[in-house]
Amino acid sequence: MKKKILTWLAIILYIGVNSTFLSTTGLAAKEDGSGFTYKVIQPENQHNKEVGYFDLRMTPSQEQTVTIKMNNSSSAEITVEVALNSAKTNTNGVVEYGPSKLEKDKSLKYDFADLVKGEKTVKIPANQSVDYTLDIKMPNAQFDGAISGGIYMIQKGQTESQDAMIKNEYGYLVGMILTETDTVITPELKLNTVFAEQQNYRNAVFINYSNIAPVYLDDMTVDVQIMKKGSDEVLYDTKQNKMRMAPNSQINFPVLMNGEKMQAGDYRAHILVTAENNGKWEWEQEFKITDEEADKFNQEDVSLLQESRINWLLIIALALGGVVLIVIIFFTVRFFRQKNKKKARKKKKSGNKKR
Repeated sequence: MKKKILTWLAIILYIGVNSTFLSTTGLAAKEDGSGFTYKVIQPENQHNKEVGYFDLRMTPSQEQTVTIKMNNSSSAEITVEVALNSAKTNTNGVVEYGPSKLEKDKSLKYDFADLVKGEKTVKIPANQSVDYTLDIKMPNAQFDGAISGGIYMIQKGQTESQDAMIKNEYGYLVGMILTETDTVITPELKLNTVFAEQQNYRNAVFINYSNIAPVYLDDMTVDVQIMKKGSDEVLYDTKQNKMRMAPNSQINFPVLMNGEKMQAGDYRAHILVTAENNGKWEWEQEFKITDEEADKFNQEDVSLLQESRINWLLIIALALGGVVLIVIIFFTVRFFRQKNKKKARKKKKSGNKKR
């Protein structure tokens, strides 16, 4: 339950940060309080004019230039860096349009970053605007489905703390979807591999599969059970819904071991993926965890380290406390003994004088 709550919090936070461009109109300027704003200039071939990103209906071999107006309302020149990225799917089932280390899928025939080009750096003078242009060149052959990606814009050196040690930088995303036809494409999933790895330094089994069709897969639910080979006893399981996959992208879906040691051996995974419009894919996949993998990951799993780590500071503190207590008791006893001896000697002396 705790894992699911943390996962959903991460998804909600990610969506709130990265999907702004999906919920606002392209004619509305975005502002971060530092002077940089932008406005999407929708061209005539904008397919859906109610959205704030580029949704362009193209033709084979078509070349087109589209514009994002960048504004600087501050009294100093600013620099905006731009990155163009194909859409990918992260482990939480959230589509990423910004820079990431996620791998491209082998089924990606036309990479957004290869078809759309633009300057990587834009300088905007104080209190002025600049038309930032993107050049699009579609493939020669007709294409059914969607090519999707994002334009990531970040103003460098926006604000900094008084000690100049902390800098805040705000990034913004504008999505772009390129289509040529209204042909309905059916999503198609393909299981690639199941393997042992770690997520955030915690032992896990990953299910890697791909959406090999050029279409978004919406309302996806993944249900996985991990068992020993030849057994029906479920060792680890997880279920997650409300996920999404980008066209021609892959996902590494994690099944966490919840703080348990990874055991070497032969396993099998039962995987069920469902999506809207009665989409359903079910796989049984055997996999192996080697002794080397189990030893390596167990040594790196932070939850196992926290349980097994000896608290030397506490032991040392207790030892020192014991030594101090012994010393105090020793000197206290010695003090009272010496005091009693002095009293005894004085009493003896006074007795001798009376005689």
